[in-house]
Amino acid sequence: MSRFIEQPRYSCALGAQQSVVAIKRAVPVLHAGPGCGDKINRLLGQGEGYAGGNTVPCTNASETEIVFGGEARLKDVIAGALQVIDADLFVVLTGCTSDIIGDDVGQVAGAYQDQGHPVVYVETGGFKSNNYRSHETVVTAIIDQYVDKFKTGRGVIKGLVNVFAAIPYQDPFWSGNLEEIKRILEGIGLTVNILFGAGSQGIEEWKSIPQAEFNIVVNTWAGLGIARHLEGKYHTPYVHFPYLPVGGLETTRFLRQVAEFGGLDNEQAEFFIQQEEERFYMHIERTASFMLEFRYGLPRRFYTILDAGYAIGLSKFLLNELGLIPAKQYIVDDTPEEYYDLIKQQFRQISEYRSAEVAFVIDAGAVQAEIRKDSHKHRSLIVGSAWERDLAGEIGADLLIVSVPVQYRLVLNCGYAGYNGGLRLIEDIYGKVLDTYR
Repeated sequence: MSRFIEQPRYSCALGAQQSVVAIKRAVPVLHAGPGCGDKINRLLGQGEGYAGGNTVPCTNASETEIVFGGEARLKDVIAGALQVIDADLFVVLTGCTSDIIGDDVGQVAGAYQDQGHPVVYVETGGFKSNNYRSHETVVTAIIDQYVDKFKTGRGVIKGLVNVFAAIPYQDPFWSGNLEEIKRILEGIGLTVNILFGAGSQGIEEWKSIPQAEFNIVVNTWAGLGIARHLEGKYHTPYVHFPYLPVGGLETTRFLRQVAEFGGLDNEQAEFFIQQEEERFYMHIERTASFMLEFRYGLPRRFYTILDAGYAIGLSKFLLNELGLIPAKQYIVDDTPEEYYDLIKQQFRQISEYRSAEVAFVIDAGAVQAEIRKDSHKHRSLIVGSAWERDLAGEIGADLLIVSVPVQYRLVLNCGYAGYNGGLRLIEDIYGKVLDTYR
């Protein structure tokens, strides 16, 4: 029986084109029908990167390619891209049409690899998965087909780590979050391959992936597959922090877990943590009079309609550091069932004194219908996407847009990770609240 899903929060597998766009001087090459890449960019994209958006090379597969095969067309597009685009890496991604008709994309891309061109191919037919999973598929393909060529004769570098955290563009704040994660990890003495965005050194950084002493996964489940692949391939151990660390308490917890796992200099790590906490809570103290004066006009409870990593991280921060009470929390990222217990446990232990109810729902329209039926005796905060704007207006709630689609706000390099992210989150929440006083 067919089923309609309202208000999608992620894309099909081909959405991993945005992961490629987020790598410095990397270019996705789509072997897909016309319009596929544009639709993904309109849902996930704010900014086109080096060669994203409408500049992505594409075969625009039509009936001719479906009937007679599209390998010749793909060969021409790759050749053209190599000729006119000055890039360090080209990643060929397949759409539904090419995967259904069975084009041998590996053979086409392999011919260019044999000639020494930096070309990688990945099967990302939209029906195969969503972009959370295909992000992992694309990253592992780049490692296996390109990075692995540079491992010979290179040993492990002490203190070097690879970080797998935000999924570019699926997390609208990916760039700022990765920059903050890199900053705080360097603060405790590590050298960080952040791999994506402005804080990365691009392909040269990717080439050193096999030399890392250990890997760090900062996500509930997306990214774990990459770390496990590297553990099997290069025997690189990994540490897993299962949500986005936001604010003083959880960022400190994250850094101490990493420092202990990596056997880092405890004195250096604690000195950095102490400095950051002192600065963070100094700013919090400055808001004490504001919080007291406006205590009856501020949100009392909150809903999250987010992916798992954000929902856990923001819920812990909103409860434990801002004192907001959690209503029901909704996970909308199509989390694999094997991670349900981990997530439920995090919400059961969201604080020493409270727990929160969590539901796994991919139909965000159903989520909104459920929230409408809830009792709204007190002012609420909804942390979700642009889809929630009408809902917030109906129930008199404040809305903070954190997940795609963002639409009604521009995101450059701000993020909610770490100590700086916690301060930014407070500004954004209460800036919205104060704007309602007319």
